Amino acid sequence: MTAELDFSKSPDKIIPAIAQDVNTNEILMLAYMNKESWEETVRTGKACYWSRSRKRLWRKGEESGNVQIVKEIFVDCDLDTIVLKVEQIGGAACHEGYNSCFFRKLDGEEWKVFKQEKIFDPEKVYGKKK
Repeated sequence: MTAELDFSKSPDKIIPAIAQDVNTNEILMLAYMNKESWEETVRTGKACYWSRSRKRLWRKGEESGNVQIVKEIFVDCDLDTIVLKVEQIGGAACHEGYNSCFFRKLDGEEWKVFKQEKIFDPEKVYGKKK
């Protein structure tokens, strides 16, 4: 593959991947990729990440159906951080049911939900787990 990334800086051989809405430029989420998830993302055009908690590939939307279609890919100058410009299918990137994982804003000393309403009920989509 000609688009080589530098996975060597992390002991787990993973790099940050930011998903950004291709139309609004809203940051939807931050996840991580290893070489295998990167190659699958490039090959399929659908976002695939490395789940640090499950220690396996995480194909975005595999449970919820809220997949991310990759429209553009950017990388930083060190070749160790990715920005995916995506079309978010299903309207929600966040496993808590919001459009973006960044739905909390610090208001004084408290986190408050801002600008967003839940698009889906996580218990209906995932059951008891989140």
